[in-house]
Amino acid sequence: MDTNVNIREAAQTIDALITPSLLLDRGRIERNIQRLAEHARELGVVLRPHMKTAKSIDVARHVFPGEPGPITVSTIAEAEYFAGHGFRDITYAVGMSPASAVRAMELCRRTGADVKLLLDSVEQADALAGVREATGVTPSVFIELDCDDHRGGLKPDDPKLLDVADRIVAAGANLVGVLAHAGESYGLSTPDALVKAAEDERSATVRAAETLRAHGHACPIVSLGSTPTAHFAEDLEGVTELRAGVYMFFDLVQHGVGVCRLDDIAISVLATVIGSKPEKGWVLVDAGWMALSRDRGTANQQVDQGYGVVCDEKGRVLEDVIVAQASQEHGIVAIRAGSGKSMPDLPLGARVRILPNHACAMAAQHHFYSVVDGDSPRIEARWERIRGW
Repeated sequence: MDTNVNIREAAQTIDALITPSLLLDRGRIERNIQRLAEHARELGVVLRPHMKTAKSIDVARHVFPGEPGPITVSTIAEAEYFAGHGFRDITYAVGMSPASAVRAMELCRRTGADVKLLLDSVEQADALAGVREATGVTPSVFIELDCDDHRGGLKPDDPKLLDVADRIVAAGANLVGVLAHAGESYGLSTPDALVKAAEDERSATVRAAETLRAHGHACPIVSLGSTPTAHFAEDLEGVTELRAGVYMFFDLVQHGVGVCRLDDIAISVLATVIGSKPEKGWVLVDAGWMALSRDRGTANQQVDQGYGVVCDEKGRVLEDVIVAQASQEHGIVAIRAGSGKSMPDLPLGARVRILPNHACAMAAQHHFYSVVDGDSPRIEARWERIRGW
């Protein structure tokens, strides 16, 4: 029996939690969810949220307060989890291997879910014949596009685009469309640059879809999205669906890009002061990289946020106070280099909240969310989240 978990389950207020603990602000997440849902409606596209950030059915039920809707996942474990909770329209937005494709199609056979696969090579396309034979299920497949040199995918004008499409059909699978992710948008920081990135993503994806259609492929779904471009897109003509994930929580990277404010960030880690080094200007807390993650995504941005921005117990930002260093279970809280501010009084036993560089990575370090609302210390609910692949 895990005594620590039992104590956490019994906690009615955050001061009763064993730290470090992951907090989720209900008001903030609801506001973030509503913001992008309204934007997608204005643009006339379907919103297919990426559940890789939250990995929680309770969060998904806030995104879809009625019937389950279309979602994106990054692991087959997520697909299995959400299918088990009634979600049927699922895009697995990571390049398939033969083994992952078989596992996904077996899930479709068991549950009736439609799990769409992603690929960008003739080798992957050829493997679909074996997947279909092994499972008795006809795979539905996206071709992944590279719209900004970020990761995998084919360029819209790559001659292999048509070869891959033809091989998908030859393998007996269904080509359902094209999919792109403007990951390089995370390195931008001005509205004009973000608007341009969104338009570049749109034009590249639509161009590839038109090429496929001109050669006899229906290409009914044109799917794109990243959290920055999703929020800064002004026109999505030719696009059918929009994807984003971290927008539910936001984080310091998104704040640095210019997508959100600090008070939009919906998750934080509650930590306790366990010591100090006054001669160095340090305060020690019991949250190291095991609680906060090693992600240093703001290190290359204009403002380096260390391992996270520090707030007081009520969630109010302590100006220029960051987790400057982290080891496995220790965080070193200090004033940001170059600041003229003084360290606030943080005595032994004081509680702080630490905002994440990368919400997905911070949340992945924890088993559940303790749900709060604003500066209230009351814990409203405990929302489980899944882990693994």
